[in-house]
Amino acid sequence: MPRLLGVDIPNEKRVEISLTYLYGVGRKTAVDICEEAGIKLGTRAKDLTEDELSRILSILEKSYIIEGQLRRQIAQNITRLKKIACYRGIRHGRNLPVRGQNTRNNGRTRKGKKKTVAVKKSVKAMR
Repeated sequence: MPRLLGVDIPNEKRVEISLTYLYGVGRKTAVDICEEAGIKLGTRAKDLTEDELSRILSILEKSYIIEGQLRRQIAQNITRLKKIACYRGIRHGRNLPVRGQNTRNNGRTRKGKKKTVAVKKSVKAMR
């Protein structure tokens, strides 16, 4: 398995698909990297030479923010939003949807499992 930036990319998949295993690299970016490195699309990752791997690595380091650096940057952005206490930062802090989604009926992915609240019985029902 070829290894790029501490991530094993799958052998049997095409290069442009294998590169998407890196955090921050999507299909379009992967195709752009292959074209810039001079690698034919459709080549399997196991067929890459050391020279081609080093070209890919140099392009990734030179032109793109990926993996740990990107994760750190995103975490810093969220921390900044929380620190200035803007609406988005507050939503992040409370683990609620940030981008304006409705939470009255949906939003279970972000809110977690339902917390059932007991219904109080009225005074008349107790008699």
